[in-house]
Amino acid sequence: MRYVFADCRWALDDPDLGRTQYRAGHVPGAVFLDVENDLSGAAGASGRHPLPAPDDFARGAGGAGIGPGVFVIAYGSLGGAERLWWLLRHFDCAVIDLGDWHGPVRRGDEHAEPVPFSPHPRADDTIGCAEIAASLSGLTIVDARLPGRWRGESNPIDRHPGRIPGALNAPWNVPLPELPPGEIVAYCGSGITACVTLHQLHLEGRDGRLYPGSWSEWEQQADLPRERG
Repeated sequence: MRYVFADCRWALDDPDLGRTQYRAGHVPGAVFLDVENDLSGAAGASGRHPLPAPDDFARGAGGAGIGPGVFVIAYGSLGGAERLWWLLRHFDCAVIDLGDWHGPVRRGDEHAEPVPFSPHPRADDTIGCAEIAASLSGLTIVDARLPGRWRGESNPIDRHPGRIPGALNAPWNVPLPELPPGEIVAYCGSGITACVTLHQLHLEGRDGRLYPGSWSEWEQQADLPRERG
């Protein structure tokens, strides 16, 4: 079995920070996958970090040496590694583990040997805003943002602070609280840190669906309900 280390560090307020940190020091042999460009599509009506198109993700993953039979060890920040984990499951292509590195680091860029990557998108692990709005009472909706944003307090990120009505708060940076049984939907600001929630859920033997557009899509829809407080 072949292994690939993937560096997925990023920052919401500085798109270049992850690559800068990678070049300053990374796990030897690790490739860099950019949350903004490799693990997301273009920002717009679908939110800040919509899912990448299958061909675009295949190009980025294959260029990083990720393909059939490759075991991926991802590390990152702010949900970057978990986003890659979720995408690899979504496109049904690889297995990933998360781990800390306490060994030597290497500066500069790494160049992986490209391999073929054939995406096969799943249809059962995402949910859109219309389906959520039509099923609010039948879903357990989990908001992975920090408590202030979940409460709808003014902040520099959300144009219209608030949350999806009935959403429970499970901040991405703390252990997952006990959640009720039933179908779980996770969202955050733009679909990145919600993958941390889904990864924690997976480790507990449960699965949920990602709302990829998250609040950055929901807040753009004037006809969708919002809740604060």
